[in-house]
Amino acid sequence: MKRAAVVTRPIDPGALIAEVQSPEFGAISLFVGTVRDVNDGRSVTGLDYSGYVAMAESELAAILDEAAVNFGIGAIAIEHRIGALTLGDVSVAIASAHAHRRPAIECTRFVIEEIKSRVPIWKLEHYVDGAREWVDPTRAVGDAAV
Repeated sequence: MKRAAVVTRPIDPGALIAEVQSPEFGAISLFVGTVRDVNDGRSVTGLDYSGYVAMAESELAAILDEAAVNFGIGAIAIEHRIGALTLGDVSVAIASAHAHRRPAIECTRFVIEEIKSRVPIWKLEHYVDGAREWVDPTRAVGDAAV
């Protein structure tokens, strides 16, 4: 089972877990990205995600195919939200399932890194001072080594 979608509604990580869960899998890795209150030392009030939906979904499907081959993943579900998000909202969630933890965890990391570098979804951050700026998704401030 593989599914990827760009959505405009709130993302329910529990629903993604339920979607990939099966007795054949001993591990489910879940990544949930949320809107944080500070980025690059600036206070954030919210953000807008926009994207080229057809191309984004096509690229997400390609990433899923690569993940399935590279990590032997049995099931994976991804949702990326677009539109206006407030602090704490879920912007992206990935659930991958495998018989063992290492491939599930490695797959989830691979998928989020590929999303950041390949999927045409853009983030416009809103700051406390009223400014708004587009954020480079490939620049991971503070967690590049994680």
